[in-house]
Amino acid sequence: MTAATEAHPTLASSLWPEAAGSRLVRAVILAVIGSLLLWASAKIKVPFYPVPMTMQTFAVLVIGMAYGWRLGGATLLLYLAEGAVGLPVFTQTPEKGIGLPYMMGPTGGYLIGFALAAMASGYLAERGWDRSLLKTAAAMLVGNAIIYVPGVLWLAALIGMEKAIQFGLTPFLLSDAVKLALAACLMPFAWSLISRARG
Repeated sequence: MTAATEAHPTLASSLWPEAAGSRLVRAVILAVIGSLLLWASAKIKVPFYPVPMTMQTFAVLVIGMAYGWRLGGATLLLYLAEGAVGLPVFTQTPEKGIGLPYMMGPTGGYLIGFALAAMASGYLAERGWDRSLLKTAAAMLVGNAIIYVPGVLWLAALIGMEKAIQFGLTPFLLSDAVKLALAACLMPFAWSLISRARG
């Protein structure tokens, strides 16, 4: 690899370095922890305008950046598998259904976007985009766009593009901007704490 494309260590690998004998165990533990955080983030609802805000997209992108594209993607696939077998891990489960029928409904495209966004933000983090506020914000913006593209297109196939934008995009832009700003501060701050701890 050239210096320009060489991967930087992720936050997870800095806090818990990989060891040859425990690589799989480490990956499984981190993926399970990440899927539990995603589950919790889907259930947290913060009063906001014009719709209540969940922390799920925030968790998706932060996990992607903290874990890197491979482990971040694997964590999201584990989370989706948990939902597919009927665990109530998504925002409106079990109230609006569970399992594959729920995943094939209006939110199906966003769920696909979650996995793609985690991998994209993880890839950018491995290129050092999680070390500064501006680059982290840019990586989060890319991740948000990746969530919305399949999400809105999937929803448009069900209710039409105009309504998909009206109900599946516009109401969430302000809350996503808040979460983007929070994540953009969090990642560089975490790296700053690690740097201080190491002297």
